[in-house]
Amino acid sequence: MRKYLIFRTDRVGDFLFTLKLIKIIKTNDPCSEITVIGSQKNYKYIQTFSVVDKIILLKNDLLSKIKLIFYLRKNSYDSIIVHDGKNRSKFISFFLKFRKRVVCVTNLIDTQIEIIKKACQKIHLEFDNECIDFLEKRNHSLVKLPYKNYIHLHFDEKWKYSEYIKKYTNIEPNEKEFLMFINKILIKGKKLIITTGKNPSVLLNNIKNRINDLDVKIFENQNLMQIENIVFNSDLLITCHGWISHIAAAKKIRQIDIIDSSYPYDKWTSHFRNYNFINRKSFNILSNEIIKFI
Repeated sequence: MRKYLIFRTDRVGDFLFTLKLIKIIKTNDPCSEITVIGSQKNYKYIQTFSVVDKIILLKNDLLSKIKLIFYLRKNSYDSIIVHDGKNRSKFISFFLKFRKRVVCVTNLIDTQIEIIKKACQKIHLEFDNECIDFLEKRNHSLVKLPYKNYIHLHFDEKWKYSEYIKKYTNIEPNEKEFLMFINKILIKGKKLIITTGKNPSVLLNNIKNRINDLDVKIFENQNLMQIENIVFNSDLLITCHGWISHIAAAKKIRQIDIIDSSYPYDKWTSHFRNYNFINRKSFNILSNEIIKFI
């Protein structure tokens, strides 16, 4: 049994790329043992995937790193893959026992899929194009949802100017604009489910009593598995690019991804299926463009 150690000490969306790599490893080497070093941001989510045999949390302080080195040195790994490219991961992996060590580097030339291909070449694994279907065994069929044939709008902090990257175009709607947008969606004959990010939304709280609860449901404080389920069962996802965009792409759910033109998102989305994107702009213009796609 070959042992693989993979460092993914960043965010949930980044780990979803590692799931593609893990699928390739398991396709080439079904009996392999895979250990993932995760972060406080993705640790609990990684635990929900049975394809990962072991998950270890890395706390970002020197003492924790030293303790982890001594713990991991008890094992010898066939391949260590620093998929996150982080200096902390490079540092820890350097002191471990391994036959092959691969450090992945994100640049403005290679797509994330090309980076995975290069890693596969270095550890002599055959790349499998089906790795983009990395969520095929996820099952949420027992979870009840209020609708079928609905649009999923993920309204997180990326819609709020004060909580997101200030150099990005402001797309934040006011209450009147957002209510008009919801009504335009409903006119299309669709139900609507709105989910939120980690922070509560003042806007959504203020409009709750002004929307028809039979046509629109607002789900707050959902965990990642619950949001994943809502994406799985939707007809269309509307979101600002993030981990949820990768969920939709893996399940071939049609999506409208709102991105900023200043960032090369295509390096992360080149393999997406059923994918549409719109550049960030004032909400009145943005909302009309979204409606055209529905």
